[in-house]
Amino acid sequence: MNEFETSDLLLPLPVMPSAENTFAHYTIVCRLPGVIERVIKDNDFPPAIVQELESLVADLFEGWVRPLGEIEGPDIVAWESYLKPFEGKSWFDLPFYFAEAYFFRRLLEATDYFVPGIWQGIDPFGYQKRSSLDTSMDAIRAISNRFTALNTGLPEEQSYQTFITTLLQTALWGNQVDLSLWPLVGGDNTNRDLHQQQTHILIDDTYDLLNYLNNIHGQRIDLIIDNASFELVCDFFLIDFLLSTQTANTVYLHLKAHPTFVSDAMSQDVFYTLETLANDISENVRMLATRLQEYIASSRLICRDDFFWNAPLAFWEMPQSLREELAKASLVLIKGDANYRRLLGDRHWLFTTPLSDIANYFPTPFVALRTLKSEVATGLEPDQIEILSEQDPLWLTNGQWGVIQFVIPEKRE
Repeated sequence: MNEFETSDLLLPLPVMPSAENTFAHYTIVCRLPGVIERVIKDNDFPPAIVQELESLVADLFEGWVRPLGEIEGPDIVAWESYLKPFEGKSWFDLPFYFAEAYFFRRLLEATDYFVPGIWQGIDPFGYQKRSSLDTSMDAIRAISNRFTALNTGLPEEQSYQTFITTLLQTALWGNQVDLSLWPLVGGDNTNRDLHQQQTHILIDDTYDLLNYLNNIHGQRIDLIIDNASFELVCDFFLIDFLLSTQTANTVYLHLKAHPTFVSDAMSQDVFYTLETLANDISENVRMLATRLQEYIASSRLICRDDFFWNAPLAFWEMPQSLREELAKASLVLIKGDANYRRLLGDRHWLFTTPLSDIANYFPTPFVALRTLKSEVATGLEPDQIEILSEQDPLWLTNGQWGVIQFVIPEKRE
């Protein structure tokens, strides 16, 4: 059911990869073939699977949209309906987000992810996720030492505000480490994230968010999770604080149902990361993992996955059952650029359009923590756009700029 109360004719045009000299076009031509190259390198796939992956690269340029060829996937029927309007079209004639989601689903088809056998359930991006986590452990230990004091109970009001503000910004900039954009090729690229200047937050609704948190103390908070590895651990610090201070009584994590976008997190990534942290050399890191594992055991921290999070759909096309589930939360934190794109339907809204005008359909108050990695934006001032375009021509896509946007939809179910 489409919950967006506007005719499609009145919606802005979707971002399209057919437009040359755009990030969307560059993604189809360069980034996605690079993803395939890295998957082949990182996995000991047999020749038949390697050939399927190489054929997928060729298909990006020469092929046409077709239904999924497997029969085992639990999402086959859904994808049949998603693809029907686009069958026979070029990849460049697909809306950008749809093309990316379709690509990653086709990649799983090529690697027999859902087919019974030795490759069933094997994450083709698992090696990259694990390597990224290993490489970022020094930064994680430094953050853990910094935030250990947060876990002793509710601080004084000023300290509480300072700490949660810092945690929100850490969760924001942790999103810069995105393996679909910047594959791990050696070296630790997390330090630049942790020292990002305050001036690079283009919209910061933290003050309004803190006022809201004061009024919902002890209720349910949900997170729509984005990336695994370093970003997920940055989320862990925030989750630990929300639960240990009773800001939230329960936290739900909404995760991908299968691998996608290289680094996107699934439930198994949560448990692997916690196990890794629980065995770390740092006592503070181990204690963080222990607390979170105890929260899971006591059902204060709950993992949920849903195939909608992997779907090529806008958030206003969310199934009613999922809308009702999110509506149980007093606040939803929406992490990352891809989820932000889905909030907007990945369409060319004017950059000055208030996010609240677009996302009023969302079933509960939310805060979007997003570093900009795509050619959509909302809520900016005209002079901001002019200055940014002169100061940093790649500001929309280079991940160096962020937003913390808090919205209370006017219409609640």
